[in-house]
Amino acid sequence: MKHNICKLAIAALLLVVTFSSCVQRKQMLYLKDPVMVSETLSKDYVNERSINYRLQPGDNLYIRALNSVDERSVATLNGESLSRSGNYLNNDASIYLNSYTLDEEGCIELPLTGKVELKNLTVEEAKNKLQTELNKYVNETMLIVKMSNFNLTILGEVNKPGMYKVYQSQINLFEALAMAGNGTTFAKNNAVKIIRQTPKGSEIITVDLGQADILESPYYYLKPNDIIYVEPLPMKQWGFSTFPYSTVISIVTLGITLFTLLKK
Repeated sequence: MKHNICKLAIAALLLVVTFSSCVQRKQMLYLKDPVMVSETLSKDYVNERSINYRLQPGDNLYIRALNSVDERSVATLNGESLSRSGNYLNNDASIYLNSYTLDEEGCIELPLTGKVELKNLTVEEAKNKLQTELNKYVNETMLIVKMSNFNLTILGEVNKPGMYKVYQSQINLFEALAMAGNGTTFAKNNAVKIIRQTPKGSEIITVDLGQADILESPYYYLKPNDIIYVEPLPMKQWGFSTFPYSTVISIVTLGITLFTLLKK
């Protein structure tokens, strides 16, 4: 009888540990779609990169003029301190100071052209418009126009939550999560929320990182000022940072010992 009870207790303990481990592993997996985890099946997911972000008030643009015969005008546009130092992008502060910020009306003001409205234009469209305006004042000038950086805020169950600056034209969701150290053990990867600014306000999109169709989602590539929130699993409400294996084992062991002693 005692042996049967001991065996039953050990079996129950193993079942609890195995179940909890499987639940955590299942929740933590990315792209757990059968096609993605198969070694023999494969599928192409079409999601062409499209640099279609449209500029909004508060965005920063890096603008520099090159190859002009009018060096004085170009120096005025680029900033004389930049011409002397030859060092344009040292850190976040210099990026901010050496870029042009769209005002509340979506305009920037260049030394030569004055105010130019760029709101709701892509970076390429903004470059063409600025080039047209500049050509009225300076000959044989080529403009370089880029987003100085854009901000991503990553919150919730990630190892390094915070605001991140991205120095490239585009970044996808997995790259962003990698910057934040990926999700914690309690990350609810099937309900990751993306909060995005739109001309009408804000929208909240929920995506499942375990499904392969995320690769074809229009939200796979992020946009400036997106906020990513990784929800915690319900089990975190128990108050354990990790599953209390040692506590459970100790309780079961103590119970078996007490039961054995009382039966003698």
